[in-house]
Amino acid sequence: MTRSCCLVRQAPGSYKGKNRRQGEETTHGQAARGSLWATVTHPDVGHAGGTVCYERVVNTLRRAEAALLVGLSILLLGAGRHPARGGEPAATAEPERGSCRRSAFRVVVDVGHTREVPGAVSARGVPEYTFNLQLGTEIRQALVDAGFKKAVLLITAAAPPLGLVERAARANGLRADLFISVHHDSVPVRLLETWQYQGRENHFSDRFTGYAIFMSDDNADRAGSLQFGRFLGRELQARGLHYTPHYTLPLMGKRRRQLLDAAAGVYRYDQLIVLRESRMPAVLLEAGSIVNRQEEVELASRERRALVGAAVAAAVEDFCAARPHPKIVPVKRPSSAGPGRRRGRVNSAASAR
Repeated sequence: MTRSCCLVRQAPGSYKGKNRRQGEETTHGQAARGSLWATVTHPDVGHAGGTVCYERVVNTLRRAEAALLVGLSILLLGAGRHPARGGEPAATAEPERGSCRRSAFRVVVDVGHTREVPGAVSARGVPEYTFNLQLGTEIRQALVDAGFKKAVLLITAAAPPLGLVERAARANGLRADLFISVHHDSVPVRLLETWQYQGRENHFSDRFTGYAIFMSDDNADRAGSLQFGRFLGRELQARGLHYTPHYTLPLMGKRRRQLLDAAAGVYRYDQLIVLRESRMPAVLLEAGSIVNRQEEVELASRERRALVGAAVAAAVEDFCAARPHPKIVPVKRPSSAGPGRRRGRVNSAASAR
């Protein structure tokens, strides 16, 4: 299977955080500079004082040209620092991770399925829930280690559909900034084959490998969900993983999905309750296929879990840095007020924040 190339490339004209200036300047083409001397004619030297008048005009024009040259130099220098805006929107610049307030950014890591309703069964008979719990725990720890101390591992016991509604409600109640539901993939039953493992009959399909990322157009923050999905796909691919294309194939039947980003492996799945009902950016990650016999072994390893955990943490860092943060506006102190009154107003404003 051909691997997809990395997703985001910074456009030549895009800015990083600290270089972005408020009230970004624009240029509308370089002004053409004509020669001032082309319009000057010699005065009638036979006129009294004509030569003196001519010299004064020449000196004045020379000073004017010098001033104009200085002005044009400044404009051209500014044009080099601030590229002109065209009709096409600029590509998203790489976020500066230092601008992310990690201690205040809350991520909910949802462990897909439950112990009683464990989801798919792997090629060697292991319930999907076991894979989800191990990877979800790894992701949450990777986030904490990266400074996201408010990261929450969400485990529920209620069966769907009420359990799915409960997951979204709990994430909403936590006022989370991002929701990630962790799952592992399978294929439709008709595509499964039978084999014997340790004396027991199990089912497998070695046709497809790779992750898949899902988002819902019905989510309250569709743009944010897609943005994080792209960040996550890029980080997974940077670590040698690839997404599975099988959700685009007719053989998937009613499980066929629209591929929103062919570079990152982000699919559209509007009906997923945990994505649709969450009031924050939300994605569902299928970390890989547990019915593929080779990939199942990889997904069960600590190395693969650590790799995915690191990818998620890096994607969250980029996403957090790219999100708008409220600006602290300094309080204007009226000049007529005394020192005591000014200090009191500042303290009250600070307590209000």
